[in-house]
Amino acid sequence: MKILIVDDEPLIRRSLARVLKGRGHEVVEAEDGNAGLSAWLSEKPDLVFLDVLMPGMTGPQVLKEIGPRKTGKVILISAFSGEHNMETATQMGADMFIPKPFEDIFNIATIAEGLMK
Repeated sequence: MKILIVDDEPLIRRSLARVLKGRGHEVVEAEDGNAGLSAWLSEKPDLVFLDVLMPGMTGPQVLKEIGPRKTGKVILISAFSGEHNMETATQMGADMFIPKPFEDIFNIATIAEGLMK
């Protein structure tokens, strides 16, 4: 499965990428919303981890811009879980919401793989 991780925090990107690559997935990383949008359009990932607050374009702005060109499932991730939850994530076009910090990054990979079944 091809997975795109769009997050401005290098530690989050590297950690998720390491776990997902270890499970045999192809991983593409983007450091902000603008780079994420470009990577999404060119790579056509099966799954996207998309941070909410980032420089350039926010996650919700990326979702709005991608619109009907959306490929794959989207997991919205955010440290601001008070403002964002599963309901707001689906209203924005995401398939799932996971709050940061992650309690168990290996469990996040399992959840992502389950979403794709």
